[in-house]
Amino acid sequence: MKSNFALMILMIAVLALAGCRSIRRIGESRQSIAARRLSGQGFKAMHSNQWDVAETLFSDALEVSSADDRAHWGLAESLWQRGEHDAAIEHMEQAVRLSASDPKRVQRLGRMYLEVGRDQEAQQQSLAALAAARSSADVWALRGDCLLAAGQLPEALAAYHRALALQPDFPEVQLQAAEIYHREHRYGRLLATLDRLQDGMGTDATPARADVLQGIAMRQLGRSDEAQKCFVRATEKDPTDSTARLELATLLLDQGNVEAAKESLAMALRLNPNLVGPNALGGEANWANEVKKQQERLANEQHGFDMPASLR
Repeated sequence: MKSNFALMILMIAVLALAGCRSIRRIGESRQSIAARRLSGQGFKAMHSNQWDVAETLFSDALEVSSADDRAHWGLAESLWQRGEHDAAIEHMEQAVRLSASDPKRVQRLGRMYLEVGRDQEAQQQSLAALAAARSSADVWALRGDCLLAAGQLPEALAAYHRALALQPDFPEVQLQAAEIYHREHRYGRLLATLDRLQDGMGTDATPARADVLQGIAMRQLGRSDEAQKCFVRATEKDPTDSTARLELATLLLDQGNVEAAKESLAMALRLNPNLVGPNALGGEANWANEVKKQQERLANEQHGFDMPASLR
């Protein structure tokens, strides 16, 4: 009799424990559903460029359930949008962990790392994303950008080609490939890549940098008139681009148009006074050398005509 009574007590205890767990799971499920609903509303606001509303909704979702990976992802994007990069990365790391390393979240985390200069961590995320999603053009684009940041140009170009094989019209990747062709002086390939970019976007919609690269290639191939049109188009698209002005000055001087070259060079210097001087570094140091070279050429072409103070 006593053993039967003890067995009944044990069974009651087990059933009570199971009931508590079931109630807890129901509570967690309701919290998860509520958080997902708020996250969904947050993404709708985000896609409508209502970033403040989106950030509030994602924060509310995390108040309901801190395990909602979508809320962490959305909040990361919202914080990134307003320049809170460190906080954004922390939430994206959480999104990756909670989603069991979903490739899209891994790829986005890698992109964030790369944009803040954490290149080694970006490399690791790009490889992890690639292992899980080799058919993703975005993942191959990230891999290419990581390789480019490491100075591995052939490998980066190969990754970009894989991305374009999966998604032929991919403007960011096409422009990056064109940059590599420029650095390797492969002007025919550069023009072919930019022709495809313009076919997909339209000449007016392509970035000003594409016009600059196209102009450089045209000039190198002896197509000066077409090069000039490219440089002029670049200055019209982005009036603040000193590179386009400098390239145009070089071309105009080659054509013997000294006055127009002088004007374009002066504009380049006004747009970017740091083109010359002791503080010019990296790419700017190269520009500084180019500016000095063009100044000397202008001085020689002027046959003793005094240079204006802005060009000295």
